[in-house]
Amino acid sequence: MLYCARCGCKYPTNTIIWRCSCKEALEYESEQKNTLPPPKYLSLREHSIWRYREALPQLETKNIVSLGEGCTPIIPANLKGFPIWYKLDFLCPTGSYKDRGSSVMISHLKQMGIKSVVEDSSGNAGASVAAYAGRAGMECKIFVPSDTSPAKLTQIRAYGAEIKAIRGTREDVALACQESIEDNHDGQSFYASHNWNPFFLEGMKTLAYEIWEQCGRHGIMPDWVVVPAGYGSVALGAYRGFLDLVSQGMLRQLPRLIIVQAENCAPIYQAYVRNADQIEPINGAKTVAEGIACSNPVRRTEILVAARQSGGFVMAVSEDEINHAAIGLAREGIFVEPTSAVVAAALGRLVDSGAILKKDVALGILTGIGLKAGYYYEGSYS
Repeated sequence: MLYCARCGCKYPTNTIIWRCSCKEALEYESEQKNTLPPPKYLSLREHSIWRYREALPQLETKNIVSLGEGCTPIIPANLKGFPIWYKLDFLCPTGSYKDRGSSVMISHLKQMGIKSVVEDSSGNAGASVAAYAGRAGMECKIFVPSDTSPAKLTQIRAYGAEIKAIRGTREDVALACQESIEDNHDGQSFYASHNWNPFFLEGMKTLAYEIWEQCGRHGIMPDWVVVPAGYGSVALGAYRGFLDLVSQGMLRQLPRLIIVQAENCAPIYQAYVRNADQIEPINGAKTVAEGIACSNPVRRTEILVAARQSGGFVMAVSEDEINHAAIGLAREGIFVEPTSAVVAAALGRLVDSGAILKKDVALGILTGIGLKAGYYYEGSYS
C-alpha cells in the first residue's frame, strides 16, 4: 500500500503515481510482515541487497533488476589517533550508494510494466537510474544541472540514457523534469525520482541491515553513524532500517545518527539549530559537495525526526574542512568525491570536540567514488 502521511490518502501499491494528490511524498507499507532471517542463514545468500529479500517489497524473481549492489565493505581507520570505521558504499556498481535504491525502485517499476523513465539528478542518482533502467530494458532521460561533473555525464550517456541539461539551481532541474512528465500526455514515461519514490527508500534500508550483519558478527555495533545529506535518502533509509531491526529484536537500541551538510547549502542544519519541526527552503551557495547541494528537501519533517529520535543531531562543515578531509582520505587510499568527504570532516570535528570517546564505535558512510570528481582534485595536492 502507498499512503500519504500528511493527508492520509491511501493507494494500491501498483498505482502509477509519483506523489499524493495533495502534492506530498508518498510512503510504502507492506501488506505482509517483513522480517529479516537470522544472520546464520544470511551468510549463505547472494552477495547483494536481495539477501534481505524478506524485508524488501514483494516482487516476482523475474522482475528483480540487480547488478550485485550492496554488501560493501566496512574497514577500520585512524582519525587523529582515534579508531573509527568507514563503510565504503561508493563501491556499489555505478560508484555510489544510490544503486541500493535504484535496484528496488526500478524492479518495482518493471513489475508495473513501466517502459520509460525520467529522473532529475546532480549526477550520481542519474547514473544509477540510467544503469538499472538500461538493465531493465527501459528508455531513460536524465535531467541534470548544466554544471554537472563531466565524468558523471559520460557515465550517464554510456548507459544509453538521454541527457537534458538545465541552467539554474538544483530545484530548477527538478521542476523542469516534473513539467516534462506533466506535458507527456500519452503517459508513457514515469518520474522515477530517487527523492520522491518510496521504493527507493526501501532499498536504502539495506544499508542498516548490512551494518547490523557485518558489525554484529564481531560485536562492534556502532554507537555513532555519520551520513551526508542533501535530500536525505541515506539518513532516512538508515534510520528506517535500524527501526526495523529494533522492532524485530535484532538491535537493542538505535545508533546515534549524525546528519552532515555543507555549510554553503544547509537547510536541514538551519532547521535543526532553530529547533524547527519542518525544513524550509533556502537560497544555498555553490559547494564542492555538489551531490548534497539541495536547498529544498522533499521530506521536510522526517529527516529532522530521524536525527532527534535516534539521539543524534545535524552538523554543517565548511568548504575548507571538506577539502582537507577529501585529501586526507585520499592519502589513506580512500578516493571519494567531496560530497562523501563531509563525513570525514564531521568525524574530525567530533573527535576534536571530545564528543566521540575512544571507547565509542563510530562509523562513517562514504557514498560516492572520487573517480567522477577527478577534475576537483587537479591542482589540489600539496
